Amino acid sequence: MPAAKQRPATAGGANPGRAPGKGHEGPATAPPAAAPRVGFVSLGCPKALVDSERILTQLRAEGYAISPDYAGSDMVIVNTCGFIGAAVEESLEAIGEALAENGKVIVTGCLGAKGTVVRDNFPNLLAVTGPHATDEVMKAVHDYMPRPHDPFTDLVPPQGIRLTPRHYAYLKISEGCNHRCTFCIIPSMRGDLVSRPVGDVLQEAEHLVRAGVKELLVISQDTSAYGVDVKYRTGFWGGRPVRTRMTELVEAMSSLGAWVRLHYVYPYPHVDEVIPLMAEGKVLPYLDVPFQHASPRILKLMKRPASAENNLARIRAWREACPGLTIRSTFIAGFPGETEREFEQLLEFLEEAQLDRVGCFAYSPVEGAAANALPDPVPDGVREERQARFMEVQAKISAARLARKVGSTVRVLVDAAEGTRATGRTSADAPEIDGVVHVGRARGAKPGDFIDVKVTRADDHDLHGNRVGD
Repeated sequence: MPAAKQRPATAGGANPGRAPGKGHEGPATAPPAAAPRVGFVSLGCPKALVDSERILTQLRAEGYAISPDYAGSDMVIVNTCGFIGAAVEESLEAIGEALAENGKVIVTGCLGAKGTVVRDNFPNLLAVTGPHATDEVMKAVHDYMPRPHDPFTDLVPPQGIRLTPRHYAYLKISEGCNHRCTFCIIPSMRGDLVSRPVGDVLQEAEHLVRAGVKELLVISQDTSAYGVDVKYRTGFWGGRPVRTRMTELVEAMSSLGAWVRLHYVYPYPHVDEVIPLMAEGKVLPYLDVPFQHASPRILKLMKRPASAENNLARIRAWREACPGLTIRSTFIAGFPGETEREFEQLLEFLEEAQLDRVGCFAYSPVEGAAANALPDPVPDGVREERQARFMEVQAKISAARLARKVGSTVRVLVDAAEGTRATGRTSADAPEIDGVVHVGRARGAKPGDFIDVKVTRADDHDLHGNRVGD
């Protein structure tokens, strides 16, 4: 079974030639004999992956074993994605496969929150829940497969069960979103913003680092809105006060000694406050900011803030304050009503902004999205053609920015190693969605090691070089 498979994070991103989203293998574990065994399939974004990790942690805490295949499972849980059409199809296929191979299936995740679509297709499921529903999933598990009675299996490590490699982990700081972007249905599935207590987030980060995590990837639906719902109230961590706010959170997190990478950062004014932390080396100089478009009219139709001019000014100021800053973004081509001139504005923005990593979606009419009702939809062929033109422009920009690194020495976090070769990432590369560094002369390097690499060449997406020093 595709245990804990993950859907790619971007479509036509800065690395379209790489295999999409490597699967996250569910951790096969071996509690005492006769413990009920649960198979697990995890689809979707890193936020869904964290939901999967929480369910797996609770399963292990209660003594259930995790099976790596259908045949060895007494039950299968499928965590679904329901954002765009392709993700819905993938989720429905996974559910169908689990039913065919096993027969006892619980479905959770975003697709479960989309009305009756799951039940309509698969009436024989044991249960269906929405996203971030650990308690509901566990209740369904208990109903059909009672909790085993073995006190030794309650011993679960403080960092919980993880689906990522040991040296990096996603850290979700909030659920939901207060925005109502017209192309998005996430708030209807995950609700409004609910920030986790700052002390809980920092305690989890501390447990992860103690367990060997070298990189913390901070995620949410809107990372820069963290704390808005609780009016940035003060919490406590290690006996000291910390405000429930992005800047204070990541500054505290930086004291743990791990890389801290920020994803899904909405371009609010206070984002400027984290740039000095990046310049000081406290937080990775990397911003994942979904600008989405450059035309003021299209941004207004999307219900997105700011304007291309404001965003360009922000980018210039960020790079002046932190010259080594890497900026990743995502855009939509062919949004309803987009004219050829407005698309050209988007291309002009790319040329001016010189972003490092970019993903582009051809607009997809997601069921339930307000944008579907907008006039003048762009024909399918035009949407796809614009996406291809967009990526052609960005590919040249990304390649040129990578070429500047040839001859430099970069710090690399090793993801994989065999013999004298290793693969890793710099501060400019998030796992699975950005490029990698192919390293020679790396004998003895292990996943999770930091090594220095002299860059000898660059291609369209990746760097190549040799390890330097010991």
